[in-house]
Amino acid sequence: MKEYATIELLKKLVSYDTTSWKSNLALIEFLVDYLRQYNISPEVIYNADRTKANLLATIGPVDRPGIILSGHTDVVPVTGQDWSHDPFDMHQCGDRLYGRGTADMKGFVACVLAAVPAFARADLTEPLHLAFSYDEETGCTGVISLIEHIQAMAIKPRACIVGEPTGMKVVNSHKGIFHLLTRVYGLEAHSSTDRGVNAVMYAADMISFLSGLAREMRDRTPAINGFDPPYTTVHVGRIKGGIASNITPSYCEFEWDVRPLPGAGQDEILTRFDRYVADDIVPAMQARAPGYGRVETEILVHVPSLLPESGASVETLVLALANQNDVAVVSYGTEAGIFQTTGGVPTVVCGPGSILQAHRPDEYIDVSQLAQCDAFLGRLLTLIKNPD
Repeated sequence: MKEYATIELLKKLVSYDTTSWKSNLALIEFLVDYLRQYNISPEVIYNADRTKANLLATIGPVDRPGIILSGHTDVVPVTGQDWSHDPFDMHQCGDRLYGRGTADMKGFVACVLAAVPAFARADLTEPLHLAFSYDEETGCTGVISLIEHIQAMAIKPRACIVGEPTGMKVVNSHKGIFHLLTRVYGLEAHSSTDRGVNAVMYAADMISFLSGLAREMRDRTPAINGFDPPYTTVHVGRIKGGIASNITPSYCEFEWDVRPLPGAGQDEILTRFDRYVADDIVPAMQARAPGYGRVETEILVHVPSLLPESGASVETLVLALANQNDVAVVSYGTEAGIFQTTGGVPTVVCGPGSILQAHRPDEYIDVSQLAQCDAFLGRLLTLIKNPD
């Protein structure tokens, strides 16, 4: 049976356009066929309308704690980006491999697949669980059903390695994500009468309040060192409201984003915002026109932060596999926080590639990064197999 090199597998994975708003089933079918060649029986976990799926596969004994290797199969869109080549036809130029998803994060998945034959042949002392998800790029929603299956295991995994691009550094902590939508309902009137409830202007007051919170966060002494930026960020990215300059707008909405530092007070910004709205904004709106004036805030995405577990066995394990002595932190979110908090599995992030190349046109990964990950997985095999 032919065994494929990591680069060959990466080219195949990139060829599947798994942009988050599209199906990933063709890629999942390829993974199923590939794993079955090595007598591995993967479980496919579909979404409600069976247009997307997670994959969970176990290699080795199931009666002992094991290690999860986790990656997501979806990629961000290429629409509107200026690519030098077809983003779904990986090409090599020098020591770089270009294509959508090479860094984020099909490079890691390719490394894992290339290592499968060796793991499948070995007499493993503990199981290796392959966990590949969908819809990570749209809020880490797809992984939830996968984690439910992991929770149902009779014997829980002892560690999870999420292979997001870290340059093969061991990351033990990252910020969380709140993506929110605030809707403001006022009362229309002719602008000259000054009798309406101006949803846009009250939204502007709320955005000004968030700007003040953002400044306060920047001025705080960091609770955890190493983050860039070293504080919780607050950002408003979109606003829409009104239909004409001479009509008091009855509706406005704005989307905003909070990236809290790990630790206590993850929901501080949202709590303080809600209090300000309830105590100041809504009473002011209703004083203008009794019975009018309403504000709703919806959490569109919540990704928990990854809390550091310094000295934990998973951290010690992955530091040894990566031949490193120190851990790092990152400001972007991953599924690691969900594995840790919802799944109850000690988790770190470590994978090939640079986040600086992710989501950009001409995304690429260095061949040397894949080689480092291949060696990392080789050391893992040596660790969890019985001597010949």
